[in-house]
Amino acid sequence: MNTSLTTPTQKRRGSIACVGMGITLGSHLTPLSRSHIEQADVVFAALADNVTELWLQRMHPDVRSLQKYYSPGKSRMKTYREWVELMIAEVRAGKRVCAVFYGHPGIFAWSPHKVIQLARAEGYEAHMEAGVSAEDCLYADLGIDPGSLGCQHIEASQMLFYERTLDTTGHVILWQLGVLGDRSLGRFTTPRPYRELLVERLLRDYPADHQVIVYRAATLPVEATRIERVSLVDFPNVELTGQETLVLPPTGPLKRNVAMRARLDALDAVHAADLEIAASV
Repeated sequence: MNTSLTTPTQKRRGSIACVGMGITLGSHLTPLSRSHIEQADVVFAALADNVTELWLQRMHPDVRSLQKYYSPGKSRMKTYREWVELMIAEVRAGKRVCAVFYGHPGIFAWSPHKVIQLARAEGYEAHMEAGVSAEDCLYADLGIDPGSLGCQHIEASQMLFYERTLDTTGHVILWQLGVLGDRSLGRFTTPRPYRELLVERLLRDYPADHQVIVYRAATLPVEATRIERVSLVDFPNVELTGQETLVLPPTGPLKRNVAMRARLDALDAVHAADLEIAASV
């Protein structure tokens, strides 16, 4: 009997862990993510800058950059599929693979989700470890508590591609301004006319003089966080690096739900009466 065959209850040799480097170099990498990096046979890296990649190389002797697969005019989806093939090939070869991504590995990142899905389908161990994301930095830097008024997070291009309903009583946060409106998946910057089109759409829900925030988290300890407040109508004039996020603060207070509050009052009265009865028994 050939006992080397993998049974449904056994995991095949080879594994992958997708981890996040966080946003700011040196301060956001968690101990568990560091452990995955140090214990891996092979490390793949998709990071925001060369400095962070050099820092990663101090932790592991075999770091393979994924950034070189990008090229102008080439569809990013083709690049991401190439990443998946590179990573899963090493898993199939029986290696412990760690893939390191900028920020959180599961946020605005197709390849980590896909390679984990593929690895698990083929019987390999696959794990995603949470990382500090740009969203986490945004809350801290701008002093926003998402539990207060709520936050609606949308990929900016969806405002142009789809009919989206905005909740202007909470914060609306538009991500990936650097590829706004890019249907080719081959651009890395957003020309001004695309930003003007976004503003035209947002003016359906916000006044022209509404103060919005252009935000970019610091990726290096020596960098300053970008927090620039401008009128919505002036947003197309703002210089962008491609890594900014647009934050639209609430336009007014929450509207009271009179009907629901009345039903809650009735429920509270019943509950209080039940407590009185229980206490008297």
